Amino acid sequence: MATLEDEVVAALAALRDKATNHDRENMARFGIEAPKAFGVSMANMQKIAKAIGRRHDLAQALWETGWYEARMLASLIDDPAQVTPEQMDLWCADFDNWGIVDTVCFKLFDQAPDAFDRLAPWAQRTDEFQKRAAFALLASLALHGKGDGDEPFLRGLALIEAAARDDRNFVKKGVSWALRAIGGKRSPVLKAAALETARRLAASPDPTSRWIGKDALRDLTRTPKPRRTPRAKTEELQ
Repeated sequence: MATLEDEVVAALAALRDKATNHDRENMARFGIEAPKAFGVSMANMQKIAKAIGRRHDLAQALWETGWYEARMLASLIDDPAQVTPEQMDLWCADFDNWGIVDTVCFKLFDQAPDAFDRLAPWAQRTDEFQKRAAFALLASLALHGKGDGDEPFLRGLALIEAAARDDRNFVKKGVSWALRAIGGKRSPVLKAAALETARRLAASPDPTSRWIGKDALRDLTRTPKPRRTPRAKTEELQ
């Protein structure tokens, strides 16, 4: 019977087998800097994850290897019901690029039982990627959360406004993402509150706050294109 160590070795071998120069170059092209990386596409990582299934113990062991793709794989196979606040804080402390931040928050942490409790502490962190994690997680909760009510997201808007002066690229983009997600995917109450926040930021004398506010307003006030019926498409071709 294979040991956990054997399974880690096998998972790393599977990742290494799918590595390509093209995928390594794509990481650099998208601004993902990782000290230990094979260069594996997300599609291939998802195939490997599907073959493994949910494995909390293996996810923890893969994370500890420090390999970028192993950590991405860990976020795809971990069991969110077993994710603790302590684990979330430990993984957050290891975040070193936007790719791992967004994937872990979007694929795993937003389903963890204590996800909302990590927002305020992480928003106070000074490291760029750890602070981004607060807003990537908030955006993920807004996009995926069901039955959470308005109150947690109203508190999230306060965190957004407090962080809006942080001009670091990955923080300000994370803040904007969270604001747009709350305003675009939740209730009418939250849409109105998000628009009010965006307008206030857009009128700010601070350039970063202004950028976030205007970026959100463009998205939240965009008129959706009408859906074309099959008949309309046919008529256009005549």
